[in-house]
Amino acid sequence: MTVAHVAVNVSDWERAKGFYEAVLRPLGYRVVYEEDGALAYFADRHGLDFGMGRRDPVGGAHVAFDCPDRETVDDFYANALEAGGRDNGPPGIREQYDANYYAAYVLDADGNNIEAVCHHAQS
Repeated sequence: MTVAHVAVNVSDWERAKGFYEAVLRPLGYRVVYEEDGALAYFADRHGLDFGMGRRDPVGGAHVAFDCPDRETVDDFYANALEAGGRDNGPPGIREQYDANYYAAYVLDADGNNIEAVCHHAQS
């Protein structure tokens, strides 16, 4: 079974929208739907949906995006920091999960832990 979609809750709509547009761009996501208090993204290459909503109270979700290569993880991380994300683990191997688990973690402004991960060995 796979996840159909994931959404995070945000407190500042414009700040969050700018952050996620920058973070999701290197992952191949584009906005497919927007209305007041809801935004949905779709990635053509692997079909995962991601969304955000304006909710109170805001909670800390964890979302991991599967990446085709380690360079994409690096791009995600750089874009996230540039867009105002906070470091929660720089790109690198996480041997506690797997010998090829290459990931980076950032916190958005609402404390959601956003991860990009590549499961492939370095080529």
